[in-house]
Amino acid sequence: MIRRHLMPLRVALMLGDGVTAASVFLLISFVRFGDGAWTTFWSRTGIDIRAAAIMFGIGWVIALWYHGLYRLRVSWQLRTEAKDIARSTLAVAAITLASLFLMHQDGVSRLLLLALFITQPLVTFAERGVLRLAFNQVRKRGYNTRRMLIVGTGRLAQDFADLVEARPGLGIQVIGHLSVPGEVQHLATRPILGTIDEIEAVFHTNVVDEVAACLPPESASYLEPVASLAADEGKTVRIPIDPHDGAMLHARAEEFEGLLVRSMIHDGHREAGLAVKRLMDIAGATLGLVILSPVLLVTALAIRALDGPPVLFRQTRVGLHGRPFTIIKFRTMAPDAEERLHEVAHLNELEGAAFKASNDPRMSSVGAVLRRTSIDELPQLWNVLRGEMSLVGPRPPLPSEVVDYDIWHRRRLSMKPGITGLWQVESRHEPNFDRWVELDLSYIDRWTLWLDLSILLRTMPSVLMARGR
Repeated sequence: MIRRHLMPLRVALMLGDGVTAASVFLLISFVRFGDGAWTTFWSRTGIDIRAAAIMFGIGWVIALWYHGLYRLRVSWQLRTEAKDIARSTLAVAAITLASLFLMHQDGVSRLLLLALFITQPLVTFAERGVLRLAFNQVRKRGYNTRRMLIVGTGRLAQDFADLVEARPGLGIQVIGHLSVPGEVQHLATRPILGTIDEIEAVFHTNVVDEVAACLPPESASYLEPVASLAADEGKTVRIPIDPHDGAMLHARAEEFEGLLVRSMIHDGHREAGLAVKRLMDIAGATLGLVILSPVLLVTALAIRALDGPPVLFRQTRVGLHGRPFTIIKFRTMAPDAEERLHEVAHLNELEGAAFKASNDPRMSSVGAVLRRTSIDELPQLWNVLRGEMSLVGPRPPLPSEVVDYDIWHRRRLSMKPGITGLWQVESRHEPNFDRWVELDLSYIDRWTLWLDLSILLRTMPSVLMARGR
């Protein structure tokens, strides 16, 4: 559980360390040789200053990695971090001096190197402290958190919940317990949301990302059904057990505060990739909003002039693990379209828990054009920037649709919804909802960054050729 929840911090530290190292290298060169002279000096040595700065940044990150500074620890010890940074500094200094000797670069200023290897560890120590503090503060305020349901009310359940919430950097919020027959309930200091027999209903009425099965030996028979149901919905399962217990041997084991925690994670092999996916979402959404701002402005003016206000359409959708959020789109229908849904229910072209009508009479005068060109979807870039959606992922359903989901349908909620997805590029006009879900689950199961890029590239021709729904 340490690995998964601290991965965003790990990525941030690597980026921060690399960027600050390159920046310190350039700054020390500028200070040492002065304005203009610093580039002249490096030119005389035959070393490209930009390449040297980048190589120094990469080398610094590698040295920190080697000395364990990206190891995912729950607790952060100031003394240990300082010692590891000092060891990394000595290693990089030794390699740098050896490289300069072998390359016969005797002209490189020793004063510059001295200043560099004094300043760099201090800057790194300060930068990492600021990043850790900011990371903890963000999660303390409820951002980027995951919600955990504890199965059990006994001493193990209480102790595990306390340990988790004592580490705010993990970003886990314990929402409550499920009671198990035979266990003492008065030990639980958090809400008891129901019994273990009501676990499916609790899943569907609460946002649950993770389930911690903290069961006594006499209740071990509940373990497999709980794990199976949670896994079917794409939820992570944590099982704090005795280190000598052989249960759930196929699950990954981690030590956490003296407990051995076995974890069943449906996407546990790609934590780093999902962190990069989020960075791509932020960069893509920001770039898209800037580049497409003229299109957004013209579209807003056209809707206002031809159809009147409101320009934007806001609607509650269901996101990751059932999180409700407000999706933003350009309005393509009459303002009272949602109230009139019952009038057009017979026009539904889909088989299953979704609605789609090609000739919807509620469509506004410019709505058909916006939908055909997918321009109505562009405001969702703001949802991506806010972290409610991704550029690529399953489409976000309506709450009324999720109510009618079968168990296997709900696993499509285990990944953040997207503006485009696999079914849009492979089966856009498929009338069977189950086939949509199969494609979404295929995307979730075989997700890679390359698959996202492939879907984005395949989406562009459909948009340019106006093949929207």
